[in-house]
Amino acid sequence: MNTFRRNLIAAAIALAGSSAAFNALAAKPLVMGFSQVGAESEWRTANTVSIKDAAKKAGVNLKFADAQQRQENQVKAIRSFIAQRVDVIAFSPVVESGWDTVLREAKAAKIPVILTDRDVNVTDRSLVVTMIGSDFVEEGRRAARWLVDYAKKNPGKNLNIVELQGTVGSAPAIDRKAGFEEVIKGNPQLKIIRTQTGEFTRAKGKEVMEAFLKADGKNINVLYAHNDDMAIGAIQAIEEAGMKPGKDIVIVSIDGVKGAFEAMMQGKLNVTVECSPLLGPQLMQVAKDVVAGKPVPKRIVTQESVFPAEVAAKEFPNRKY
Repeated sequence: MNTFRRNLIAAAIALAGSSAAFNALAAKPLVMGFSQVGAESEWRTANTVSIKDAAKKAGVNLKFADAQQRQENQVKAIRSFIAQRVDVIAFSPVVESGWDTVLREAKAAKIPVILTDRDVNVTDRSLVVTMIGSDFVEEGRRAARWLVDYAKKNPGKNLNIVELQGTVGSAPAIDRKAGFEEVIKGNPQLKIIRTQTGEFTRAKGKEVMEAFLKADGKNINVLYAHNDDMAIGAIQAIEEAGMKPGKDIVIVSIDGVKGAFEAMMQGKLNVTVECSPLLGPQLMQVAKDVVAGKPVPKRIVTQESVFPAEVAAKEFPNRKY
């Protein structure tokens, strides 16, 4: 065999070897570290299922951590993901503030960070690649607009509102309150008389509503709950107080979970503003684009609707969470 032919064969073997190595590298699954808030509501459970199912379908190796509603657990999880050299980190933050240090650590390690569902308040926005989720301020506005329309149908009647807020310091609690107040501001018919956190849970929603009823009783006309689980807990408190939820007290809530539709069909809840938890497929695609170096928008807003009680029965079979 002449030298030229030997060199040609050697080059072909080397090329084949490098191609195989490249293909093996290309076939390596994307590794994502994901820190979830917890399992405080129907919404959050559906969100977790969506993310896990989407990761499996997309061939993404998902390292999942449940923070159990504690920011310090999320910080530990993110540092663990950094130590494991994952390809991308995604998380839904418990609260808005206090993330600068750990996110700088992720940036220094050249690991991109994606936010889902909730936003953060950081001094350097480049610490986060993008945020996928709902517009919480707009959700608050939508809840208030429905109530403004309801008030118009009852001219001359003043409506005292009690508010069940979400977790103190969390983006949905801050924004849903701000959007609601923006719309009702200056409306003489609508007045918030009490506001307190129900921590986004059914049990706490019931407990706080019981306190509201003991303090104001018959003076309460409307309940505005930052999520359906708190509203469902409050419904139990209202019934135990001998009142009719949805009639004696108008109930406006946010999320659009199946439990809310069941309550509406029973005449116990008046309207729910949709906030879709089914973010998994979108998150996996964005993560792949980010790791591949493709440009992505800094804010990706999910499309959602408002569902008053009169459409609940028709819409219920279509609900996926």
